[in-house]
Amino acid sequence: MDHQSRLSRLLETDWYSPRRLLGSPTDFDFQGDRFIPNRSLMNLDQAHGLLTNTTKEFRNPNFNDAYRQKVAENLNLDSEGKPFRMLVFRGSPKSRRKSYRLIDELRREDAEALRNSTEQIQRRRQLPKKEARILDAPNLRNDYYSNMMDWGRNNILAIALGLELYLWKQENGEVQKLLKVTGEDDFPTSISWSQDAKTLAVGYMASKLQLWDAETSKLIRNLEGHDKRVATASWNHWNGHILTSGSQDKSIINHDVRVSNNVTSRINAHTAEVCGLKWSNEGNLLASGGDDNLVHVWDHSKMSSSKCLHRFRDHRAAVKALAWCPYQFNVLASGGGTQDGCIKIWNVQKGTCIHSVDTKAQICGLEWNRHHKEILSGHGFSSSGDGQKLCLWKYPHMTKWGELQHQTSRILELSQSPDGLTVVSAAADETLRFWEAFGPSGSGDFVSHLDGLLSLKVSPIR
Repeated sequence: MDHQSRLSRLLETDWYSPRRLLGSPTDFDFQGDRFIPNRSLMNLDQAHGLLTNTTKEFRNPNFNDAYRQKVAENLNLDSEGKPFRMLVFRGSPKSRRKSYRLIDELRREDAEALRNSTEQIQRRRQLPKKEARILDAPNLRNDYYSNMMDWGRNNILAIALGLELYLWKQENGEVQKLLKVTGEDDFPTSISWSQDAKTLAVGYMASKLQLWDAETSKLIRNLEGHDKRVATASWNHWNGHILTSGSQDKSIINHDVRVSNNVTSRINAHTAEVCGLKWSNEGNLLASGGDDNLVHVWDHSKMSSSKCLHRFRDHRAAVKALAWCPYQFNVLASGGGTQDGCIKIWNVQKGTCIHSVDTKAQICGLEWNRHHKEILSGHGFSSSGDGQKLCLWKYPHMTKWGELQHQTSRILELSQSPDGLTVVSAAADETLRFWEAFGPSGSGDFVSHLDGLLSLKVSPIR
């Protein structure tokens, strides 16, 4: 048998082609697929007749008239005995249009109810009228470019005070001195907790970068690479062994803290001091800000090539404040210095600026609210008198929702508690002020649960 004949016979088989429907059914041993049965096992002629014949009623001889009457009652009468038919399409197209309008009306009512409930929540929730707690922080350096405070996931606040670095536990107010530098010209200038809150990275004025064990208060290792002060550091959220540091030597260095040769890549893209670094929540993007008024966005997989994903030039002053949106992975917020005073919201996927708000004051810190769509900004110097306060902005429209006055001096930086309810501000008057700005909904007379304990008396951090 030649190839053409074998192909013709294959095409004529019932399991291969629907042409078998034109002929009589054929018996096969193959029982078909579990969900697609073999049609040869069906009586298609009988099925077609039952579906198309409307005059002859088919009666199964195995059931009597009493049983049929009972089934008809169950199918044609509701629970109250009123006529009702199941499995039937009801109404004309005109009546169906009425049902569509009813569904649309119900949707509008649900949307209106949701909007009203949201407005009620917003009316109930108010900003606190005062700080929940104030801590004395002597020798806190009045330096915009340094990052001397970080609140870890272990609920411990690390703060550099002059030549010393302290750990403050919120649960019991316990204070522990982690280290003290011997040289007057070498002091901590940047602090960053690791993701597991077991290791604290500390950068120094004299270019050192150290890793400390917070539980044992012991030095783990020194990381080499910079030759001037380390102004900022940030751990990668997903690759916990990657630490990124920025320096006054204008470089950004990625460190692998597991290996002896810690420098994995060095980037020299900024033309002035790097004073802001922030890894995204997914760990795939890094934002850097510098005294050259630039914001760079880096792809983690391409950092070795020193080619940034985006370069934003819209700020007119140094950029220290950087914050990734917790509920939109592609949104970055940045804040400029005194001569700029703008909060800019970037879409890093498109490389565009979504919003720009002129606050008319130096922006020293930005913190997103994880419980409401808001962002908090901390302000320093201002030529128009709009500085020395915290402002809460509604996202995405960036309308100001409220202010928290910081009466005495400018704010240097912000940090957020691990539960996302409290924000601490470090100020040039050597104080740490704790604000329950991100707390849950409350009444108009907002009273902090700490007020009764502290009565807002100044407590020393050491």
